Amino acid sequence: GTVLQFLPQIVLLFLLIALLENVGYMSRAAFLMDRVMARTGLEGRAFVAMLSSFACAVPGIMATRTLPSSRDRIATIISAPLMTCSARLPVYALLVGLLVAPQTRWWGFSAQGVTMFLLYLGGGTSALLAAAAFKSTILRSDPLPFTMELPPYRFPSPSAVLIAMWNAAKIFLRKAGTVILATSLVLWVLMNLPTRGAETATLPPSDATAYVLDHSYAAGIGRAIEPVFAPLGFDWRTNIALVGSLSAREVFVSTLGQVSAATNPTDPHQALLSMSDDNGRRVFSAPTVIALMVYFMFALQCMSTVAVMRRETNSWRWPAFAFGYMFVLAWVMAFAARSIAVGLGA
Repeated sequence: GTVLQFLPQIVLLFLLIALLENVGYMSRAAFLMDRVMARTGLEGRAFVAMLSSFACAVPGIMATRTLPSSRDRIATIISAPLMTCSARLPVYALLVGLLVAPQTRWWGFSAQGVTMFLLYLGGGTSALLAAAAFKSTILRSDPLPFTMELPPYRFPSPSAVLIAMWNAAKIFLRKAGTVILATSLVLWVLMNLPTRGAETATLPPSDATAYVLDHSYAAGIGRAIEPVFAPLGFDWRTNIALVGSLSAREVFVSTLGQVSAATNPTDPHQALLSMSDDNGRRVFSAPTVIALMVYFMFALQCMSTVAVMRRETNSWRWPAFAFGYMFVLAWVMAFAARSIAVGLGA
């Protein structure tokens, strides 16, 4: 339920992309963006793959098959996951809601909307900068002539658009009903075992649930990796949500939903806002939430994308490289963002 509430926004995103594809604009976008993409060392067709990655990095990576240069393909494949895909949308919606009050406005616009726009802008910009860095160093090659047939403009077929929307929604629903549900069930077991009947017998229900959660297997896993993420301000609950999100980014939302509901079933959102760590500090303070948003902007938290990289490159070398450089980039940028936020008194 926590994840499925974001289905309407994701369907809207796929609707807009399906309209662009069916009206015949994508080929023209490749032609128009060729000069811009040339500054990164890529050609216009790479822009189509990058744009498709806003929906999901998997079809974006598969769209690189149209690129004639193998080095251009690899540069696009290892850069495309930085684009803000639909799987990041539930995570961003949750974190933006924790950071910015709904009534806050900047320059006449909703502050939450502006923040979401900046996250999308940051993802797109970082993907282009990464591609430029790779094309000027390890994947340097001479540019090839860019030729492409432009299809005629046509009125998009309603049935084709609806089918594209339904297929995208079906994939999301299948993932929510299998990968996300299974991972959430495993995490629920880890957060409720071992049982603590003797220790919690005299405690009120809410305190008993919090006690079990704090002494669960999940807490042990989260605390075991705490040295890696402690400089970013993440506690064990955030860490276990990050581990779970490797299967699918949306698991981060469902995990925190379980944690907050266990702490305060009547108001999970307020439970996240008021949650404190072992030292009495707020778990989701403004600097920590900013660090989380930046971390998800850069990190490759998607094993499906890694698997498709392996299939398209026929090697584990490039998926391992992409996962490694994105993790380092995410950690460094999140640490920098948190440090700046702390310095500004956020």
